[in-house]
Amino acid sequence: MLYQRYKKEAAMLIGLAIALLFYFFNPFSLAPNSVKVLSVAFAMISWWVLEAAPLAVVALVPVVVFPLLGIATVKEVTKSYADSTIFLFMGGFFIALAIEKWNLHKRIALGIINITGTNGDRIILGFILSTCFLSLWLSNTATTMMMLPIAGSVIHVITKHHNNDGNIKNFSLVLMLSIAYASNFALGTIIGTPPNVAYVAHMSERFNYTIGFVDWMLVFMPLTIVMIFGLYWVMVKWLYPNKISHSVEGKAFIQTELAKLGKISLPENRVLMIFSVTVFLWITKDLINGFQKIIQLDDAIIAMAGGLTLFIVSAGSKDAEAVADEVKNNAIKEGETELNARLLAWEDTSKMAWGILLMFGGGIALAKALEDANLLQQLGSYIASFSSSNLLLMILVVTTLSVFLSEVMSNVAQVIVLAPVISSVAIALNMDPLSLGIPMTLGASVASMLPMGTPPNAIVFASGHVKIKDMIKTGFVLNIICIIIITLFCWLLQPYLIRFN
Repeated sequence: MLYQRYKKEAAMLIGLAIALLFYFFNPFSLAPNSVKVLSVAFAMISWWVLEAAPLAVVALVPVVVFPLLGIATVKEVTKSYADSTIFLFMGGFFIALAIEKWNLHKRIALGIINITGTNGDRIILGFILSTCFLSLWLSNTATTMMMLPIAGSVIHVITKHHNNDGNIKNFSLVLMLSIAYASNFALGTIIGTPPNVAYVAHMSERFNYTIGFVDWMLVFMPLTIVMIFGLYWVMVKWLYPNKISHSVEGKAFIQTELAKLGKISLPENRVLMIFSVTVFLWITKDLINGFQKIIQLDDAIIAMAGGLTLFIVSAGSKDAEAVADEVKNNAIKEGETELNARLLAWEDTSKMAWGILLMFGGGIALAKALEDANLLQQLGSYIASFSSSNLLLMILVVTTLSVFLSEVMSNVAQVIVLAPVISSVAIALNMDPLSLGIPMTLGASVASMLPMGTPPNAIVFASGHVKIKDMIKTGFVLNIICIIIITLFCWLLQPYLIRFN
């Protein structure tokens, strides 16, 4: 009882104790700046895991602590909270808000369920397959942004038809987590995850290796398929069975709800158009950038352009009855008309997950400090000192380190910094650099335990359907399974991996 009363205070003290013990004992004999950074990292991770304070509050710790400890200046630290990834999130959140505001997400969700049926397992499988397919060609962050509002509406619809029991809780949790993990596990193309792109660029620059798009697909698409169906089995059949079965009544309920929506409205059409253009630009940005050099697009610019457009474009002409309904449903405020109502108003952003943006900024600040302290290079030296000629063992070690390291830092930065180190270790052991570099790269994409591990993790955590303890529990199991699958895959397919050169 006493612990429950002072649970948060105890959690704060535990995190602080871990940090101080590491700082004063310095078990790895790190340089002063490195031990400072790692001590702060241990404290922040402990507070995140133990929920000692709101995640966004913990994320702001570097702004105060890093300057006080001489790790970085305030100016240097705060740059992380304005990283382009955060604005990608923001633009995506704006679009998601508009989709929700005009009930477009409900229409799409009902359409999906009308096709898949009301069976919980089939719905989840449909979302896993579609999310993974999209993420093979799109940014995994953009893919998650697209799927999140649809998934939220599916949960709402299923909840209305079923009693809000444990089955619904499991269904909601699995559906949200599956979107993040299916986006992360899209390893079958070079552009499927950012670490793949970073590693291919490294191998081309340092070793003049040319890894073709098709060659990569032929080797790693089977791995993606194994991991995706493994994800489905672990989530649905093992950890969180939902037991939501298809029913004739459920099908009728879905059709009734679709009928209530009526024909698609003008505001829905306009939101759908802006959303479609945004997706089209995400897909074709590389082609557009290559065709002309005047305007260079990236995911953040496209997302913010789409988001800001929603504040500018009129919701369109509406009759008096439609306006009255929208006022009643809080879609627009009283006094607004078809002449001044916009697809999105600033008041709508009160529903924004601003805390998640801060949390991700804190994660970026921490990751940059870890990188600047040369901790990854030191880690590489430790790997080299304990290296073995046993290929299977080395692949296991590298994959494990990569998976868990990416939980606390940018997986792209991780690959950029670690790739040269791992390549040097491989060469010293008379191995092809690809033998250890590939598992390191694949491992960097599948972090599943913490919201700051990957952008998709952070996005689904912001939905409110996922608690930190659920993500840690599920993510740890998936991390172990991914380590085993990637290790065995890269070991058994060595002849095919080294053919890339």
